[in-house]
Amino acid sequence: MSQTPAILIIIVTWNKKQYVLDLLDSVMTLDYPTEAIDILVVDNASNDGTAEVLRGQYPYVHLIYNAENLGGTGGFNTGLQWAFSQPENRYKYLWLLDNDVLVHQRALAELVAVLEEKPRVAIAGSTMMQLDYPWRINEMGAFVDTQHHPGHLILNRHLEWIPAWQGKTAQQLLSEDVDLSQHLIHCNSYMDVEYVAAASLLIRADVAKQAGLWRDYFIHFDDVEWCLRIGKMGHRVVVSAKSLIWHLSAAAKVSTWVLYYDNRNVLDLLTVHQVRPKLIADVRRLIYKKAVYYHLIGKSDLAELHHHALVDFDAGRMGKRNIQLAAAYQSNDKIAAVLQNPEFKRILIAWTVNLHATKIQEALVEAQLQRPELQVTFMPLLNGEMVYQVPRPQFTLPLSPKRLKRWWQFWKMRGKYDLVVQSDYQPIIGLSWLNAKILFINDEGFCLRDSPKWQNVFNAFKLWWKNH
Repeated sequence: MSQTPAILIIIVTWNKKQYVLDLLDSVMTLDYPTEAIDILVVDNASNDGTAEVLRGQYPYVHLIYNAENLGGTGGFNTGLQWAFSQPENRYKYLWLLDNDVLVHQRALAELVAVLEEKPRVAIAGSTMMQLDYPWRINEMGAFVDTQHHPGHLILNRHLEWIPAWQGKTAQQLLSEDVDLSQHLIHCNSYMDVEYVAAASLLIRADVAKQAGLWRDYFIHFDDVEWCLRIGKMGHRVVVSAKSLIWHLSAAAKVSTWVLYYDNRNVLDLLTVHQVRPKLIADVRRLIYKKAVYYHLIGKSDLAELHHHALVDFDAGRMGKRNIQLAAAYQSNDKIAAVLQNPEFKRILIAWTVNLHATKIQEALVEAQLQRPELQVTFMPLLNGEMVYQVPRPQFTLPLSPKRLKRWWQFWKMRGKYDLVVQSDYQPIIGLSWLNAKILFINDEGFCLRDSPKWQNVFNAFKLWWKNH
């Protein structure tokens, strides 16, 4: 390069102080001239001291403090508006980053190299690796299905992994040679896709200004729509196999309030990009069907979010919605209080629950030692195998491999337990109807819920059938 292109880095954050500090630490190691980089952090009204720490530790970072949480959409739009207001040609490229990523030292340089060499490319994104499994690819860009499963994101090379990196931490890999085109079969140094995540998205500043701000989605699908929009303007969107970031994988996260935005926003995206009405109608029917499912497993508040998404989309209501859920999640280290509750004397644990992954094994053993009256029963796997997770476990009889007979077995269990522990990753509908409290648990948290109600299921089914 005859002249180093000037870059504005835009980071949006909300109550993730340590994540932002870790990100900025990795940004400081970038193999790119520091005098060519400006950093803008948009703080969405954090109350964890983020702004104060940034002012103290990074006084040269531009900081905008929004009066309220505007979500990823509002935060990045705030940053883009600031960038658009700067003198023309001040920045050649804008680099959008999630607040909870770590960037490889060559991440920026490799993205810039693509845009410098390929004038038809308007957006270059990084390959996203998983922070919790640093040797595994989360996505290398993505495509948007508008034919068979409209709105579904097809993640490029999802979950492929690099054997040579296994066992290494992301911190160790930040400065190593990580050119994936040398590690993966049939992998070019960059490739065309329809979408790259704003977790690491480098865009030409003039194209960004021409494309305009993101649609008001609050969170989710906003960067997807922007990439599709820019693609329709005649520009290419590519992902680099030489530019890497590490991001927490979504595998351990369980969707709750974001379901509203996912469903509402995907309908808007498909409508804006003129997907055939029949396919949009198929998506609407699927949303009604998912509402029935959430009522069946006992998550009625999440079921209603699907209905709210449809109503608000039809009314043209976008942006942030005030969402109040009936059941709040708590950290798994708080589960001892539930296990010590005298209301729960008979506990059934589904075969899908891993006590070690959820880190509740010790709390359960302690509860059994302190409460001699406590009866904890485990369910064997569907193949009949008994998985031992605590000393001297009690097991139910094996379940039938035939679905109808298994449902009859579930029905005969009604009233025999006070608490049923289910995995959030694989809820079993039949176990939600045992006339007991349900504890849904994942690797990060748990919540207590009441048994589902037939009337809720019936009403949701009627809505689905009416729109079928």
